[in-house]
Formats: sequence, C-alpha cells, structure tokens
Amino acid sequence: MTAYVVEALEEVTLDVAGPGGRLADYDLMSPYVWREGDAYRLMVRVLPHPLGPNDPTGIIWVGDSTDGRHFAIRPRPAITPGPDFDDAGGCEDPTIVVGKDGGYRVFYTGVDSARAQGCLMLAEGPDLTDLTKREVALKAPPGEGNIKEATVVRGSDGIWRLFYEYARDQASRIGVAVAPSEAGPWTVIADPFGIREDGWDNWHLSTGPILTQPDRDPVMFYNGATPDARWRIGWISFAPDYSRVTGRGVEPLLIPPPAKDRTATDIAFAASCVEVEGQPDCAWLYYSLEDAILRRALVRRYN
Repeated sequence: MTAYVVEALEEVTLDVAGPGGRLADYDLMSPYVWREGDAYRLMVRVLPHPLGPNDPTGIIWVGDSTDGRHFAIRPRPAITPGPDFDDAGGCEDPTIVVGKDGGYRVFYTGVDSARAQGCLMLAEGPDLTDLTKREVALKAPPGEGNIKEATVVRGSDGIWRLFYEYARDQASRIGVAVAPSEAGPWTVIADPFGIREDGWDNWHLSTGPILTQPDRDPVMFYNGATPDARWRIGWISFAPDYSRVTGRGVEPLLIPPPAKDRTATDIAFAASCVEVEGQPDCAWLYYSLEDAILRRALVRRYN
C-alpha cells in the first residue's frame, strides 16, 4: 500500500532589498513554488499584519532562489488589486502555468471590492512582473460562493482540469472544471471527492498541489478541516485520467505544531510541491502555518 511520510521540515524566508530586510511586518500565505532550470521561482500572497479595514486582503509578489528556501523578492509586485470590481478587494492564491513559449498564465483569487465574494481570475504575460489581467476564469453560481485556490493539471486523456475550493452550506468543498486547454473555457463537472464523516477532514475541504510523475497515479496534497477550522494536510491519489480516486491517506500527512501565540490560527495549508531532482520518491511540499508563516516539508513516497 502506498504511503506518504514527512521526513524533514524547513523554514522558507523572503528577503527584500533595502531597509527592513525580511517581511517581518507582513503575513505570508499561498507560496506557489516551481523550478525553471537551476532556479526556483515563487509567487506569494502578502498582506499587512494586522490587517487594517482598508487594506487589501492580498498582493501577489515574486521571488527567486537558488536553493528553494531563501527567496529574494523582486522590487515590484506581480499582481495588485483593481481597478475592476472583481479583484479590487485583494489578490490571493496564485497558481502558475508556464507556457511552451516561456510566457506565464497565472490563475489567482480575486476578492471583490465589498469583500463579499471571491472568484478565479486569469493574468498572462511574458514576465512574472509584466502580467495583464485577462478575464474571470470561474465565478460561483447562485447558492455557492468564494471560488478560490486553483490547481490546474492536464490528465492522461488530454483534458485540462481546474480544481478549486468553493463554499456551500457554511463549509468549504473541492470542485473541478474541465477544458480543452489551460486557457478554457471551463465547464464544471461533479466534485472529485467529498468529506469523510468520521475523519479529520469531516467538514471543510480545499484544493492543494498535485504531483504528477510518469507511471504513477497523480497525488493531490489537499487541505481538510473539522467544523472548528483546524486545518491539516492530507493526500489523495487519482487515476491518470482523473476518472476515479485510487487512494487516500487515513490520517493527516502534516499537522501544525502548537502556536507560540494562543490566539493564532490552528492551520497548516498546502500550496505547491516540487519534485526533488534525482529522487523521484521525494518532493518538497510548500505550505503556510497560522496564515502567516512559510515552510516546506520533504515528503517521501513508500510503496
């Protein structure tokens, strides 16, 4: 039976040029990390701490690294709120698809100016700090809300899938939409999996990154929680064409340590993963703690 085990934990730091150095006065969330040649790239949601009533819920910044742990933040942000209504309240949860031509397609969560609704938006461009907002990729139908946290992947059947978190009946769920290409248009289909009433993921579900490797079932490191929103990270695998679930961990893969501040959020939330070069059974899983701190975990697969 397949199992995934955390074998190491490391801090992820962001450095900025000039006075102040690290982003000590900001909360850091949704670290999307990927490889480009010998370099690591990062897109991350940054917001002030504490968040003021007129502050955006997120601005997306870009960083570069040689080791995947210490990122130098570029001097200007990649995606900022507005001017349109759909993301005037904040820009969150970046997910990147790198094109064959070297350009970038960035899916992100836009929070409207009233901070009442989230939707998935799309920005494109030749450089991570030269992006143009294109469209709303997916918006919630009546009765649902806060579509966010995109995970974009192509199945063995050639169909692209956009997994996302949405809100229904005072809980988060994972939905999925399909399209002939990563550019859409997206058509919503049945949810890929649900909660487990007797499990640690018995109330909330949210998307996480998908690790795809040749001759292996793709695995999603997803986020789940109880009614009191104690978020943990687990795993679930699919057939290569995403037609069915092939495995699911019984216990959480990663549980956050006790917070230093008793008022802090009890949450570990996965955002991206990168295969370890030369070690096909290992991947670095990037996640946030307490909606404020960035970490990565070395995850090993055992059969």
